[in-house]
Amino acid sequence: MASQKKAKSTSGRPEGPYRDVEALDGLAHMEFEGKDTLDKLFDHAVQRFGKAPCLGTRDVMSEESETQPNGKVFKKLVLGQYHWKSYEEVSQAVGHFGRGLAALGQQPKKSIAIFCETRAEWMISAQACFRHNFPMVTLYATLGEDAVEYGLNECEATHLITSVELLETKLKNILSKVPALTNIIYVDEKDVSTDGYPESLVIQSMQSVIDLGGKPENLNVAVERPAPSDLAIVMYTSGSTGTPKGVMIAHSNTISGMAGQCHRIPGLGPQDTYIGYLPLAHVLELTAEMSCITHGCRVGYSSPQTLSDESTKIKKGSKGDCSVLQPTLMAAVPEIMDRLHKGVMGKVQEMSYVKRTLFKLGYDYKLQQLKQGKDTPICNTLLFKQVRALLGGNIRMMLCGGAPLSPSSQYFMNVCFCVPVLQGYGLTETSGAATITEAYDYTTKRVGAPLICCEIKLRDWTEGGYTSEDKPNPRGEIVVGGPNVTLGYYKNEQLNQDFLVDENGQRWFCTGDVGEFHPDGTLQIVDRKKDLVKLQAGEYVSLGKVEAVLKCCPLIDNICVYASSDQSYVISFVVPNQKQLKALAAKSGIEGEMGELCSHPKMEEEVLKAMKEAATASKLQRFEIPTKVCLSSEPWTPETGLVTDAFKLKRKELRRHYMSDIERMYGAK
Repeated sequence: MASQKKAKSTSGRPEGPYRDVEALDGLAHMEFEGKDTLDKLFDHAVQRFGKAPCLGTRDVMSEESETQPNGKVFKKLVLGQYHWKSYEEVSQAVGHFGRGLAALGQQPKKSIAIFCETRAEWMISAQACFRHNFPMVTLYATLGEDAVEYGLNECEATHLITSVELLETKLKNILSKVPALTNIIYVDEKDVSTDGYPESLVIQSMQSVIDLGGKPENLNVAVERPAPSDLAIVMYTSGSTGTPKGVMIAHSNTISGMAGQCHRIPGLGPQDTYIGYLPLAHVLELTAEMSCITHGCRVGYSSPQTLSDESTKIKKGSKGDCSVLQPTLMAAVPEIMDRLHKGVMGKVQEMSYVKRTLFKLGYDYKLQQLKQGKDTPICNTLLFKQVRALLGGNIRMMLCGGAPLSPSSQYFMNVCFCVPVLQGYGLTETSGAATITEAYDYTTKRVGAPLICCEIKLRDWTEGGYTSEDKPNPRGEIVVGGPNVTLGYYKNEQLNQDFLVDENGQRWFCTGDVGEFHPDGTLQIVDRKKDLVKLQAGEYVSLGKVEAVLKCCPLIDNICVYASSDQSYVISFVVPNQKQLKALAAKSGIEGEMGELCSHPKMEEEVLKAMKEAATASKLQRFEIPTKVCLSSEPWTPETGLVTDAFKLKRKELRRHYMSDIERMYGAK
C-alpha cells in the first residue's frame, strides 16, 4: 500500500507542486454539483436524510460534588441516554433561529460572534449563520479573558452566542470593555439574572430567539443567502504565539476543503455515528462534523471530561459518552491518543507476568501482521476487546490532526483499538485541509498525499538546511495552494505576507512547516521554521523534533524544550507521568506528594537520565539533549493558557510562566 504512487509533481521537478493522482487534471472545488455554499450543502443533506437522527445530546440525570484527598472539589455527573433531533428538526431550528437573530437586528454580511463549548446548539447556530449570510466569528471556549475581549472588539460584533457558564465565569468581567455588543444569546435552557451586567445589553435564551423567529411576521421575511465568495467564518486561532489572529474563511474555501477530506474517508454514510467533543471553534472539528452531517451520519455530543467511563466528570460506576453512543468515527489530537496509550500500557504493567507476556506477544504478532496488510480476528477478540470497549467498541476509523502523532501511539491505536488512524495535516489558513493518509496505510510519521482540493510545493529553506536537492528525498517549507486556501487574516495586513497569489489567480499559503516528499507522493513533516534555535556555538536545535522524541519516554506526559542563542546548552520543562514518577520515587526511597516529588533534586536527576536514554536511542546529537529539567506537578491544559486547544505548546506563555526557572537553570553554567 505504501509503495503505490499517490501523488505526482505536475512540473516534473522535485519541489513540485504535487497533486493527488486523481486531481492531475484539476483541483476539486465542491463535492456535490451546484452545492457551492455551506447553506446549500446543509439543505441538500436535509432533503436526503430528512427524518433520520442528526444531532444528539445526553440528559444530565444528576450532578454532585466530590472532594479529593488534596482538597480539590470535582463535579461528578450521571448522564442518561442520547436524545436526537432529526435533520428536519435541526433545519427548522436553524431557520427560526436565523430569522430570530435578524428580527433582533443582526444584518447579513455583519459579524456575529460565538463563544461556546462544543454542543448541538453550536452547530445549529453555525448553520443559521451560514443560511442567513451572517459571517460567524468563532472564539475558543478556553481562551482567556484578554483574548476574548481582543477578539470581540476587533470583530465589532453586535450579537454574541454563548453559554451560561462562560457568561458568568469569563464574559461578565469584560463586557463593559466591549462597547459594540448589544445582544447576548445564551444556549442553555435556564433563566439568567441580569444583575451586574451593562444595562445596554439585552440578554436572552436561544429558545426565546427561536420562538421569535417562528412568529408569522418573521417567517415571511426574505432571507439573503450567501454567494460562494462571501465570508462564512472568521476563525480566531488560540495560537501558539502572541495575540489570537482571525482567519477569514469563505464559503467556497470550506466547501472545497471538505470535498478533499471526504474523498479520503471511505464509506462515510448514514450507518456512521460520530462523537463530537473537540472544540468546534477548531477547524478540524468543525469540518469533520459538517462533513459527517453532509453524508447523513449521526453526531452525538460529548466533552473530554465525559468521553469514557474513566473520565474526570463521570461518576464512578456510571457510563461515559463512548459507552452509550458507541461511535464508529471520531477525531482526536495526538495528546488524547498519547493519554489513551499511556493509560492502557500503565494497566498492562500492573498485570501478572503471564498476562503481560501474553499481551506483548499478541501485540507484536498483530503489529507484524498489520504491516503485511493482514488482520488478526482471534487476537482482536481475545486480547483487545476490552481495550476497544473504552471507546464504545465500534470505532472503525479515527482522524488525527493538530500536531504530530508519535509512531508508538499510532501503532497502539492500530493494534489495541483495531482501528486505522488517518493522520491529517492542515491549517486554519487552508480550511483544515492539506493531506490525509489513506485508511490502510500503516506507515508512520507521514501525513499522506495532497487532497484532491489542493496542491503542495516545497520552498527551499537554506538557513535550516532544507532544499529540493536533498537526498534521498526533496525537502523544504510546505506551501499549500488551491481553492481551500483562505482569504487571509482579519484586519491584519502585516501577517498577510504569508499568503501569495500566482499568475493564474490561485491563492497559496506559506505554512512555516518543513516537509519531505517521499517517492510515493506522501508528505512527512520534519521540522518547523519557528522551532529552530541557533546555540552559542552555532549548532541548530529543532525544539519540536527533540520534544517529539522525548515525549515517547513513559516518564513524560508533556515536555517543552527551551534554548537560547546566547547559551550553549538546552533545558526543558516536563509534566511527568504521576504513576511512573511515584513508582520511581518509591524505588529511590523518596516520599511525598507530587509537588514535593517534582521539586526533589534526585527526581530531576532520574528524569534527566531517562530523557538521555530515550534521546540516545533515537540518535539525537549531544547538543540537542536537555542538560537540565524543571518538573511541573500541574498538567498543562488549554485552561492554564500554556497550550492551545489542540494541545500545541504556547512557547511564549510557557517562557513567561517559567522565567524564574529559566534564569535559575541558565544562571549556573
